Amino acid sequence: MKIIAIHDNVVSIRSHLRNAWINFSEMTVSAVAIITDVVRDQRPVVGFGFHSNGRYAQQGILRERLIPRLMKAEHGALLTDDEQNFDPVKAWQIMMTNEKPGGHGERSVAVGALDMALWDLTAKIEGKPLYRLLADAYRNGVADTDVYVYAAGGYYYPGKDLTALQDEMRGYLDMGYDTVKMKIGGASLDDDLRRIEAVLEVVGHGERLAVDANGRFDLETALRYREAIAPYKLKWYEEAGDPLDYRLNAEVAKESTTPIATGENLFSLQDSRNLIRYGGLNPNRDYLQMDPALSYGLVEYMKILEMLEQHGWSARRCIPHGGHQMTLHIAAGLGLGGNESYPGVFQPFGGFADNVPVEGGRVRLPDAPGIGIELKADLMRVYELLAN
Repeated sequence: MKIIAIHDNVVSIRSHLRNAWINFSEMTVSAVAIITDVVRDQRPVVGFGFHSNGRYAQQGILRERLIPRLMKAEHGALLTDDEQNFDPVKAWQIMMTNEKPGGHGERSVAVGALDMALWDLTAKIEGKPLYRLLADAYRNGVADTDVYVYAAGGYYYPGKDLTALQDEMRGYLDMGYDTVKMKIGGASLDDDLRRIEAVLEVVGHGERLAVDANGRFDLETALRYREAIAPYKLKWYEEAGDPLDYRLNAEVAKESTTPIATGENLFSLQDSRNLIRYGGLNPNRDYLQMDPALSYGLVEYMKILEMLEQHGWSARRCIPHGGHQMTLHIAAGLGLGGNESYPGVFQPFGGFADNVPVEGGRVRLPDAPGIGIELKADLMRVYELLAN
C-alpha cells in the first residue's frame, strides 16, 4: 500500500464580492489529489482535498516541501500499525518535519489541503463516509445524521442596494436556511444599520441574523458597533477586530449583550489557546469558528477540540468557517454545533452534495465513502484532471 503520485493545481474562485477587508477578484484555491495503488471497484483509490476560501493557493509550499516529504517517506511510515490503511496523523507529522513553530498563515493552509485529501483517502479505503469514520474512532460510534447550517452572504457588491440585499436573503430562506449572515464594516455605521434593518424585515427577528466585520475595526469602532447593534438581539457579532488582538476581543466581549463569534483566522492550536486564555469569551454564550482546512487540517483541529474541552468549552459551541463538505463531515462526526454555508459563491468548492437539500436549516450527510466530492458534479470536474 503506497502513494503513487500527488497532483496539485491552482483553481480560480474569483468574483466581484467584497467584505470589509478584501475583494475576491484574484482569489484562488489549491486543489490536490493523492493517488494510491489501492484498488476499489477496479479503480485506484484517490483522495481529494482543497483549502477554504479567503486564503490564496499555496502551490510553492506544496511542491517544494510538503508533497516531496510525503513522496519520500519510508515504506510503512504513512500507514497504520497494521498497514491496512493510511494514517493521516503519521502523514501530518511527516509533512511538518523540519518546520519551526509559528508562522502559521500560509503553511497551515497547504497542510490543510493535503490533510483533507488524506482523510478522504482513509475513509474511502475503510468504505465509510468520513463522518462515520470519525464517530466510530472518536465518539464511540455516535454521529449526527444532519447538521445545522447557516447561509453566509450579504457581501458588498457594485450597485447592490437594499432591495437586492433583501432579495438575496429571501432567496436563502427559500432554499431552506433559517439563519443568515451578512457583512458589516465596509460602509458607514449608519449605512450598515440600514442594511441590518432591511434584512431583519426579511428574516423576522435578530436570532436569525448574524453580522461579520471580518476583523476590520479598531477598538473604538468595534465598541460603537457593539452598542449600536445591541437592540437587534442578533445571533452573533463576528470578528470585530484583528484576529490576534485578544485585548480588543476581550473588551468587545466584556459587556456585549450580543454573542461574539471569532476564530476563522486563527490557524493553530497555540493561537486558539491564546484566544481562549485572553480573548474574554464566554463558553456558554459565544461561538468559535476555527476552520480545519485553513489550520493544519483535522489532525490539528482535534488538538484544538481537546484544548477547548480542558477549558470548559463544548464542541457544540464550534461552528467552523469554510462552508464545504469537509467541515460538514467533521461537524457530524465530532459533534460540533453546525457549519457555515456559502450558497452560490466560492464555487465549485463551496456547498455540499448535489441533490441534498437544506431543510429547516439543516443538511443531511450522504453515505458515500470519503467526504463526497464525487457527489458534487461541478467540483468533480476539477479533480478529473488531477486524478490521472
